[in-house]
Amino acid sequence: MSRLRILLAAALLGSTACVTAQPARPMNLVFILTDNHGAWTVGCYGNKDVQTPSIDKLAADGMRFTRALSSNPVCSPTRATYLTGLIPSQHGIHSYLPAEKPGTNVPCAIGEFGNLPRILHNAGYVCGLSGKWHLGGNYQPQVGFSDWITMPSGHTTTFYDAEVIEDGKLRKEPTYLTDLWTEHGVRFIEKNKDRPFFLYLAYNGPYGLGPSLNHPARNRWGAYYADKQLLSFPRDSMHPWQNANKQFLNNIVSIRRVAAEVSGVDDGVGQIMDTLHRLGLDQNTLVVFAGDQGWMGGQNGIWGMGDHLRPIGAFELMMHVPLIFRLPGKIPAGKTTDIFVSNYDFLPSVLSVMGLAEKMPRVPKSPGRDYSAVLRGETIAWNNEIFYEMENVRAIREQRWKYVERHPDGPHELYDMQTDPHERVNLYGEPRQKEVQAEMAKRLAAFFAKYVDPQYDVWHGGRSKARRLGQAAKAE
Repeated sequence: MSRLRILLAAALLGSTACVTAQPARPMNLVFILTDNHGAWTVGCYGNKDVQTPSIDKLAADGMRFTRALSSNPVCSPTRATYLTGLIPSQHGIHSYLPAEKPGTNVPCAIGEFGNLPRILHNAGYVCGLSGKWHLGGNYQPQVGFSDWITMPSGHTTTFYDAEVIEDGKLRKEPTYLTDLWTEHGVRFIEKNKDRPFFLYLAYNGPYGLGPSLNHPARNRWGAYYADKQLLSFPRDSMHPWQNANKQFLNNIVSIRRVAAEVSGVDDGVGQIMDTLHRLGLDQNTLVVFAGDQGWMGGQNGIWGMGDHLRPIGAFELMMHVPLIFRLPGKIPAGKTTDIFVSNYDFLPSVLSVMGLAEKMPRVPKSPGRDYSAVLRGETIAWNNEIFYEMENVRAIREQRWKYVERHPDGPHELYDMQTDPHERVNLYGEPRQKEVQAEMAKRLAAFFAKYVDPQYDVWHGGRSKARRLGQAAKAE
């Protein structure tokens, strides 16, 4: 071979080696989180009435968790748990945070902890929030975010002419709020398509609460549901513990309104997925769809979540949330998993999928478990139990049994979830369940003894960063 050919061959090999050595671009993350959203309202979770084709498509293209349960029944604590991997007795947010007024200097309630946006920002991601923050410091970007549009409160009174915060200023927004958050999410993706990004698209819908439920929906789904009976929303006599939302129970106007808002969110999911596909980003973007906490729409004669009952509730559907992961080529399509997971398991699992497992904060120690192997289609050993708390209520749910304890004087609950999945028959105090009851109480106490931060342990004199329910003027 001539010297020229040798040099050309070497140059070609060197060029190829350089191309091959180029590192793969980090995957993007789109985390879509809905508000007060029971899994049972979504088509892929069995609902035959509510139209959710885009969420159903997301599940068909990815993996759906059938038993994802929240660790608390209201917004601020659950959103903090998703982002930090910590339970309320660790991050200190036991209930919802109040609305913020212009000019106030409210600190971020999770600012002292390692958290998802801060971790990704430090790893070179651009991070954007579009939607509900509800974790303090609403008037300026927090913990790693640069793009920021949100609302001043967690409570939704209207989806039109609502107050929003953009560029640090409060204004009225005439657009349908669900569409507004979607539009800003689309713009954020378009603007950052050439760099790793994290979009936190935090809807304040469907939000089956508040005065808006007294009126028909104004979005494009209002007309569709106007004559539907929606029998997937049970009609039942009111539960004696129902304390708020009594006017919405068995109210067809309220039922149709919730269905329309669920479908409105589904429209947004479809637009986000269309944007990723149009820009050629859908193959390298991890998309997660979840609810912040569950919601009841008539089951057991209850409307709402745990804070709407007295005593505070811990029923299954107040915890059960939709949870779907999509990442083509890495997460098998059309699969489901029945393992019990909580929102405190979310952070270690997402970081592991993204190749950032070593970035998981070590202090405080999260109770979160990494289920990323399940997302790869592997079968792993898994302890099917989750824990739940809100102020004076703590609960443990495992494969068969569910135990609820209220400090200090009860009432306590014990359910056999195999024979009584609707939690109608309280077995607490039954002699034949004495051993089960004692074992569940022991496991519940051991979990919290292991993980609580004493300053936020309200069962033993600790404080809460949020107003306690007894001090609150209204539920959010």
